[in-house]
Amino acid sequence: MTTPTPDEALPRERQQWILERLRSHGRVVSVELAQTFRVSEDAVRRDLRELAAQGLCKRVYGGALPLSAASTPLKQRRQEHAERKMALARKAVTLVRQDQVLLIDAGSTNAAIATALPENFGLTVVTNAPDVARILIDREGFEVLLIGGRIHAGIGAAIGAQAIKDIRRIRADLCFPGACAIDAEHGLWSFDSEEALLKRAMIEASGETVVVVTQDKLGSAATYQVAGMDEVHHLVIEHAVDRATRGALTASGVTVHRADAVSG
Repeated sequence: MTTPTPDEALPRERQQWILERLRSHGRVVSVELAQTFRVSEDAVRRDLRELAAQGLCKRVYGGALPLSAASTPLKQRRQEHAERKMALARKAVTLVRQDQVLLIDAGSTNAAIATALPENFGLTVVTNAPDVARILIDREGFEVLLIGGRIHAGIGAAIGAQAIKDIRRIRADLCFPGACAIDAEHGLWSFDSEEALLKRAMIEASGETVVVVTQDKLGSAATYQVAGMDEVHHLVIEHAVDRATRGALTASGVTVHRADAVSG
């Protein structure tokens, strides 16, 4: 990545460089960008505002974060990185024990978890996601309870007051809330306020919380906080996550589980 010549870089060139920096480093700091381009912080803030308005980043105090991959439609995410998600799912289900009650949220990675769950374990799975229920009713040895309420097409699951009411009547051993974004400092986040409340209800109804994430959601940004890292017991990450990121996550107090490497 070549930095445009300071003083001569046009706003469009600066913004393209900022986007590439976000993809490679996970965040940018306004002060550092101003020094790099020899422009005022006001000019950098204008660049970040324009990028955020285009849905290309999330502005935060002092800079910006990349938007989570979960901002793309669920239909698209179902087709992406299937092998990587199955590797995560296989690691995640090692935390499941016989005769447990599981709360499984919506999401393409959680659908992979449903596929990877062991049969004939006497498991009860409670889910707000028709996709997850559909996978499990075709498999042996599961009791499946589907949470009711309004189905949000973009999320692919029931959210809202009725769904939360149903969840609050349940006591689960483990929950797998879908993760739109997560970072070691600020915890778990969602893009939708109602969805965030539902994920929060799942966590409160469960003995332990397991968050399973693809690499592109680590250190990224969403809008509504679901839970702090102190409320997440287990975090399952991809094998390729770098040592510094793994160290920061472990230092936050969560138990980090690393999936097996995926060939290719």
